[in-house]
Amino acid sequence: MFFAWLPWLLALVGWGVAWRAYWRPIEAQVLLKPPSVEENPFSSPFILAELLPAPVVLLDPSGKIRHANREAHAQFGDSLGAVIRHPAAQSVLVAIKPEQSVTTTLELDVPVRRVVQASFRCWSSEFGGTHQWGEGVLCVLDDRSEAEAVDRMRADFIAYASHELRTPLASLSGFIETLQGPAADDPAAQQQFLAIMAAQAARMQRLIERLLYLSRVQRLEHLRPQEMVSVLDVMDRVLEESAVIMRNAEAELDLLPVEEDCFFQGDEDQVVQVLLNLIENAVKYGGDGVRIRVGAHLEIKGGVEFCVSDNGPGVDEMHVPRLTERFYRVERQKRAPQSGTGLGLAIVKHIVDRHGGRLRLKSGEGQGMTCCIWLPLAA
Repeated sequence: MFFAWLPWLLALVGWGVAWRAYWRPIEAQVLLKPPSVEENPFSSPFILAELLPAPVVLLDPSGKIRHANREAHAQFGDSLGAVIRHPAAQSVLVAIKPEQSVTTTLELDVPVRRVVQASFRCWSSEFGGTHQWGEGVLCVLDDRSEAEAVDRMRADFIAYASHELRTPLASLSGFIETLQGPAADDPAAQQQFLAIMAAQAARMQRLIERLLYLSRVQRLEHLRPQEMVSVLDVMDRVLEESAVIMRNAEAELDLLPVEEDCFFQGDEDQVVQVLLNLIENAVKYGGDGVRIRVGAHLEIKGGVEFCVSDNGPGVDEMHVPRLTERFYRVERQKRAPQSGTGLGLAIVKHIVDRHGGRLRLKSGEGQGMTCCIWLPLAA
């Protein structure tokens, strides 16, 4: 019986071998043939955008964002929509023509000042047609905020420093002339003048240090911090580093215990500096015997709030909105035992802005001062 089916079996095997021999060259040609645009997955504009190291945004002709690569999200985050909606960008999108390239500069002031150079290029439907969205616009972003901030800080430093340093320099020059002339043989006067000169020199040193620190803060203001910071670690460092401020101060510092530790996205050094600045202001303007309270608690709104309050004389409510301006001083407080630079709260404001947080100041005559900063747990 088996031998009866053997010829048929051999025939089927022969047909199979012949069929395979016929189609193998064709399969080889298909495998060796370069893939077409439709077959090549890397022809997708989305994938090409992800391969570029610069921030890239793909827009449809109406200006709607179709895709933004990882670099764009990393550098701009939630501000990406504001960049594309900027009037200068919208003007380019309205007027740009196929195969045309246009570069413009965008200046944004909210939430922090940023200067962005945007390069737009319109492509035809031949590039995006295979992906069913036809014509589009490629936008490459170049954040020039840091370079612009450096130029602005250089000009500001000259303007502010020349104004604020004029008084102590004039005092030093006058005392030097006195020591070289009438007080050259007066030891008592010499000791008195030298003490005043040392105080004026220390004031200039504090001013320059604060200006330089403010410049560094502004240079990085447009870059959100990426580290995760523990509230408990911040409070521990504040307790340790505030010892220098409190050493010779006629003041009492109370650090409230942290009920629940949590982590937020921020720069630990800068957050600690903010709290130290607020404590220093409370010591400087609160008067002898002032009591300062520092606390931190988790907010329901997805953030953590640090508060520094004192029972000092406070300031009139009319001054509160301007306290974060550079070199703004309340007239009555110019007679404080330690002369301030007028930069402490300006530094606080810029650091809080960098973290995407909010600064709240509350005061009144005889009501002390309360300064609270709210920082989001995550960007």
